[in-house]
This record gives sequence, C-alpha cells and structure tokens, in this order.
Amino acid sequence: MDFHGIDLNLLVAFNALMNERNVTRAAIQTGVSQPAMSAALSRLRILLGDPLFQRSNAGLIPTPRARDLASPIAAALQQIEQAMITRPVFQPETAQVTFKIGLQDYPTVVLLPTLMQALEQTWPGVSLNVVAFNDRNAAVELLDAGAIDVAIGVPPTNMDARILTWPLLRDEFVTIVSSEHQAAREPMSLETYLDLQHVLVSPEGELHGLVDRTLAQQGKQRRLVLTVPNIFAVPAVIARTHMAATILKRVALHSQTRHQLTLFSPPLALPEIEFCLIWHRRSDNSPAQVWFRELIAKHATTL
Repeated sequence: MDFHGIDLNLLVAFNALMNERNVTRAAIQTGVSQPAMSAALSRLRILLGDPLFQRSNAGLIPTPRARDLASPIAAALQQIEQAMITRPVFQPETAQVTFKIGLQDYPTVVLLPTLMQALEQTWPGVSLNVVAFNDRNAAVELLDAGAIDVAIGVPPTNMDARILTWPLLRDEFVTIVSSEHQAAREPMSLETYLDLQHVLVSPEGELHGLVDRTLAQQGKQRRLVLTVPNIFAVPAVIARTHMAATILKRVALHSQTRHQLTLFSPPLALPEIEFCLIWHRRSDNSPAQVWFRELIAKHATTL
C-alpha cells in the first residue's frame, strides 16, 4: 500500500462512517460538508482497493474489509487523541537525564556549586554537561545548534524572538588592591585610581572595557598593564602585585586570596551587571526544561 496518499483526515472520515453508517451524519460528526465526506470515501475506496461501504435502505453496510479495519483505526485514532491532549509529566525523582548547560566563568564559580549540591542531595539521577563560552553571543549559536539546553551569561546582543531570557543574577563592581598596597590605606579617590596600574578582564578579547568607556566620557584614561580573559584569575594577581582591578564583587569574595585584598567602591559610577537564564523558544514548554530552569532560578535567589 502507498501510505503517501493517506492522511489523518481520511482515517477520521472512515471512523465516522463506521459509527454513523450515513454520509450526512458522518459529515456532521467530523465538521465537514457532505460533498467533502463523499470525496473522502471515494479516496479511501481507491487507496484501499475496496468499496468499504454498500448502500442499503438501512444505511451504509460495511464490507468485510471495512469491518477488519474498523477496530485498529478506531484504536489508533484514540491513541493519537490521547497523545495530543495529555501533557507529559517530568518526574525528577526518578528521571535519568543529562541537561546540557552553557556557562560563562562567573556562573560556573558562583552558581554551579550550589546547583550541583542540590542535584546530588535530592535528584541523583539528574546530571549536567557544562559547555563553557566567553563571547556573550556564543550562547545563541550553541542554543540554535542544540548543543546546549540552556545558558547562563550576560544577555546576548544578537537575540530575536526565538531566544528567551530571564534575569537571574545581579552583581556590583568593586575595585580591589592588595592589602599591602599603599592605596589600601586611604580612601579611593578618582585621582588615586588613575595613578594605579590596572588589570582589564576581557572575555571577548577587547582592549577596552566598561570602565575605560566610562572614563573616556569624562575625558580620562587609566593605564592598563594586563588584559586577561578569565575574571577569577584576577584576585590572585592583585594579591601578589601593586596593580588594581575593577571586578564583580562576588568574584573577589569567592577568591582564595580574599583576605589579602582590600575592596573599594569604584570612584566612578558603574552599572550593575546582570546575568540571565537564556534558552531557545523550541524548548520553552518542555516539562523537563521548565523544571530545570525553575531549579536554576530558585537556587540563584539563594545567592
């Protein structure tokens, strides 16, 4: 049999004809016109090579072939209907599943340990596959390719309606110097700040950052002596040198060299940085994905 000629509407029509044994009533049951139901019956007869129904005073009489097909087709339609109306349920307690999550350095250190602790204690069948990325727009590429289920990072710049985001974490900037540095013993003025040698964190390889653009608006410039892609490498560098860095506060607080550092509010106005949960619209309604995103958001609030 050539299944290319059969669509679901033909099977629905056949089922209605079996139930009603009348073309007009079958058309009413399925919400189509009588000519459309007659045309469906004609197509079925050609496809199946059988008249299927014979007219009589008592209505349509199914042929033996039609009777053989009646139960399997009715059961198949019922299964399809059930599958369409039943929303799948994700049960993390019994699930054996791996989620692929894209992380920038910041959420890897700040959020991942808390998230893994929760999974280990409560949902041991749930595991994570972490994919690292630095360029904020790489999250979109990874989501488009299906390489990750969700990402956490600063909002991409090349989003459209297919990419969804949810604010997850915010952090403020602090300026750090070694506690042994002369600058640690006095208030951090803008003049003192500009006299220091600075470290720039640039995951995307840029030679100027937010601080430099903010200073440029005031006609000022700082001296950069080191540019690094990983923000969590900076506190250890600062603790052992006479340099300064302006980084996110949680980075300094998570550093093993925290007690060797002095933290200041930057002597210039800088906005807080927001990290978002980022996912693709195609997975927006997936029960497993919804559960995973809600879990991430819940544990982000504990920070």
